[in-house]
Formats: sequence, C-alpha cells, structure tokens
Amino acid sequence: MGKETHDMIKEGYGDAAMGRSGVFEWHKLFRKGRERVEDDDCSGRPLTSKTNENVSRVKNLLNRDRRMSIRMIADDLSIPQTQVFEMVKENLAMRKVCVKFVLQVLSKEQKANRKAICQGLLHHVNEEPDFLDDVVTGDEMWVFEYDPESKRQNTEWHTPASPRPKRARMSKSKQKSMLVCFFDRYGVIHKEFVPPGQTVNAVFYVEVFTRLVPRSGVSCPTQGVNAASAPYSPDLAPPDFFLFPRIKLTLKGEHHASVEALQEAVTRELNSISVQAFLEAYKNWKTRWQQRVDVDGCYFEKF
Repeated sequence: MGKETHDMIKEGYGDAAMGRSGVFEWHKLFRKGRERVEDDDCSGRPLTSKTNENVSRVKNLLNRDRRMSIRMIADDLSIPQTQVFEMVKENLAMRKVCVKFVLQVLSKEQKANRKAICQGLLHHVNEEPDFLDDVVTGDEMWVFEYDPESKRQNTEWHTPASPRPKRARMSKSKQKSMLVCFFDRYGVIHKEFVPPGQTVNAVFYVEVFTRLVPRSGVSCPTQGVNAASAPYSPDLAPPDFFLFPRIKLTLKGEHHASVEALQEAVTRELNSISVQAFLEAYKNWKTRWQQRVDVDGCYFEKF
C-alpha cells in the first residue's frame, strides 16, 4: 500500500511531492494508529532539519566518506533519516552507484604499450589496406556442459502488480571442454577440442599450428597468427570481444547430456556464424585500435 500511496501523492503534487522514504515512514505510522500529521516536537531541534547548514554538513560527510549510509549520516548529525535521504537525493542530487570493475588496473607502461601497438597496427592498415586479409587470430576457451544464464538474461517485463519471478541459484557444471579456434575475416579456419588431460603449452600449440597452417594458407606457423595485441587486452582480441562471447551466450542455460553433445553444439554455433559477422568483427577491430589510441591506451567504456 505504501507504494500506491506514494504514486497517488506523486501524481497529485508532482515535483513538490514528499519523497518516497517519507511517504513510507508516514504510512507505517498511520498503520500503527497515528492520527496527527504534525511532526512530533523534538527538544533542541527545529521542526525541519533541511536547512542549508545541514545540507552542507551532509555534503561534507559524504566528501570525506562516499560509502556512508543514510542511517550512519543521520546518527552522526542527529537528523531524521527521511530528511537526510531527501537532502542527498534532492538538494545534493546524488545517487549511490556500485564500483565499476575493469579487467586490470593498467600501469602507465601498459597503457603506453597498448597505445603504441594500436598505432602500429593502424599504420599497417593505412600503408596496406588489405593488411587484415592475411591476419589469422585465435585463442582457447572453456565451454561447460551447463553454464547458467546471466542475471540480465533472466530479466522479464512485468507490471508493478506482478510478483517478482524467482529462480534457484545455479552454478557451472564440472564437466567441460576446451575449444581452440582460429579464424580470419571470412570465417573459422580451424577448430579443435583439447583432449582431456592434455597440457596446453608451447609443445601442444606447435602441433596445433601444424594442423592450422595447411588450412590458413600461411607459409609458417607464426605468419599471420595474431592473439591479444598486448597483455590484459581482451578488448583488442577478436576471440575475446567477438567470437567467444557469442558462443558462450548461446550455450548459457542449455543442458548438454555429455561432453560430446556439448562439442556438437559448439560446432553448430560456429558453423552458423555468417561471413558478414566476421567481416564486421574485423571492421570493429580497426575501430577499437583508434579508440584506444584516442584514450591513451585505457580501456574504453563498454568494450
């Protein structure tokens, strides 16, 4: 009922309406039998604490510690929580946000290295427009017999009156398989699944390259093979920003009866990706180089 009351007040008074927390607090008091709408008298405290002085006090506290809760501020300044909330939201126009996790806190040297590599690649493309025609990129990743859907995948459209959907928390299965995949701008050239118990090291990759070379058309195992452009740079590696997320998204929420069934599903997904999608990925790759140069090697928002 508190929500309905707040919606009605908001509709009637617009921007002048009482804040959500204040409505809920009064709604709670009236349910307990309160009949007066006047604030209780508080010795030594004005009827309203939303003075310019108190707004400044709240601001100073938050400048010292951005993690303080409304309750902590209210207790420290002896101001009602409802009024602290309104000062933070309305007077200071602040909101609480979660920390944004990045792949790595890059050092100045790492940023400079990323920028230099991207500048070099852009130079190659400018000097040789067909440079990327001969570039093969690849990497390996784990795929799971069951990988639960992400929180975003589970979102649904509901009306305010609809009950919130519930789902038991799931975890990835222990059964998994490692995919090794190489591709160019026109599609997958070579893929294989690592045998169980096989150590993925330099010796193993030499064997992979001997199977890759006849398919790729390059003259030696290292020619034209391009993994991540720099350490901590999945935002610059097509397997990480294009191919592997696409495969993982398709597999999420799907149960596979065996590792063999999982591998078949991965193979079907690889075969279903159009040439146009690979061409767009390589075009996006060039765009990412310029973006990283523009931001001096930092991670780009929503890479």
